[in-house]
Amino acid sequence: MAEPEVLGFEHMGLDPRLLQAVTDLGWSRPTLIQEKAIPLALEGKDLLARARTGSGKTAAYAIPMLQLLLHRKATGPVVEQAVRGLVLVPTKELARQAQSMIQQLAAYCARDIRVANVSAADDSASQRAVLMEKPDVVVGTPSRILSHLQQDSLKLRDSLELLVMDEADLLFSFGFEEELKSLLCHLPRIYQAFLMSATFNEDVQTLKELVLHNPVTLKLQESQLPGPEQLQQFQVVCATEEDKFLLLCALLKLSLVRGKSLIFVNTLERSYRLRLFLEQLGIPTCVLNGELPVRSRASDPEAGVARGIDFHHVCAVLNFDLPPTPEAYIHRAGRTARANNPGTVLTFVLPTEQPHLGRIEELLGGETGAPALLPYQFRMEEIEGFRYRCRDAMRSVTKQAIREARLKEIKEELLRSEKLKTYFEDNPKDLQLLRHDLPLHPAVVKPHLGHVPDYLVPPALRGLVRPHRKRKKLCPSKKAKKVKAHNPLRSFRHRGEKHRSAAAPS
Repeated sequence: MAEPEVLGFEHMGLDPRLLQAVTDLGWSRPTLIQEKAIPLALEGKDLLARARTGSGKTAAYAIPMLQLLLHRKATGPVVEQAVRGLVLVPTKELARQAQSMIQQLAAYCARDIRVANVSAADDSASQRAVLMEKPDVVVGTPSRILSHLQQDSLKLRDSLELLVMDEADLLFSFGFEEELKSLLCHLPRIYQAFLMSATFNEDVQTLKELVLHNPVTLKLQESQLPGPEQLQQFQVVCATEEDKFLLLCALLKLSLVRGKSLIFVNTLERSYRLRLFLEQLGIPTCVLNGELPVRSRASDPEAGVARGIDFHHVCAVLNFDLPPTPEAYIHRAGRTARANNPGTVLTFVLPTEQPHLGRIEELLGGETGAPALLPYQFRMEEIEGFRYRCRDAMRSVTKQAIREARLKEIKEELLRSEKLKTYFEDNPKDLQLLRHDLPLHPAVVKPHLGHVPDYLVPPALRGLVRPHRKRKKLCPSKKAKKVKAHNPLRSFRHRGEKHRSAAAPS
């Protein structure tokens, strides 16, 4: 029996301007969530849709929202300009991503559709000015939207037609439950709503009952993560905490992980400890600290955001600490292998954590029960030569050094703060004191730890990797020739840029 043909964008009855924008984005055909959700949304249905991160669900709600707004303006009676679409997201970074996607799709109808992002807490005055112009679509976090509603700078009771809750499974867990319930009191009785989520949990069920009316549920028959041909997932059992640091040191110093990497830990303190440890080894690292604005967390111009944190072109995700829940594993792994790009996930596991890892694998394996995380074939005895270096680096990462590192970032943010700019102009002595307030006990980087002599490279890897002291770069074709097909480490040998890493608490 022949498979049904995929419904193309050109067969969905979309405005030609939207089709042109889709073409410019290089989308030849809709993803599964887009194919199923867009026609239902255009019929006026409420939707509860589960689709994995990176599956295109932002466009799955943005395209029908824009289509319905354009159709209303073209065919409906002339009415006063008003906010008719509202997109709620759990983080400022995700708000920027959603706004960017909507604006790209509205590129050829920008005069007819205006989009505003009001997620930044330190920009209320300019946001009020933008909202006075009554944009068609407003994007923001529940707390910022509620604040504008309470100040009457945003009014939705008589105009809202479309409500979207993106990453709905995170809205409650990010602490927005009370804001959401208060916000809903400011909305009209009737509106169309979309709940988009990577997972279905109790919070999503609660939101469904609060927001949706006779919804169509799309629980698509697709893996919550890309298949093994795109995403390779491994586990490695580390006997001790020290072995985790040892393995990470070897992976990075021997260039077995290449390109951008995200390293996940479970606490903020751990992220700073890991950053200082890697800096001792001469590995550039930044902490993605949710306590600070995004510009303080990463200065990489290629950084974008989704589900709180996302870098474009992430080659590898390393779970230095085992994710606390199966859902957390999915969210972390979803940072790589986005769109059609390949990616790798490596999870470090202590012996006592293996039962918890089994629960994660049970969710990932689904009905097949096949192991989702393959054993990472790595002989720890071959990297014993790195152990003394790791211990030396770990001794330098004291509690005082971690505290100083956190204070340094806070001081840098104070110096960059627009809110404090006027204060410092009036109090220049305070500014000078802050600038010259040096750390008392900074971590001292020992340059020799970043050097990898040839004798530390395991025999099986000699000729396959270059110690970091040799800076001569190989062209991609030469790199490819040096990788043997049977090499179990091949999955980590991503071609491209020099290694960079980011440590992020879950």
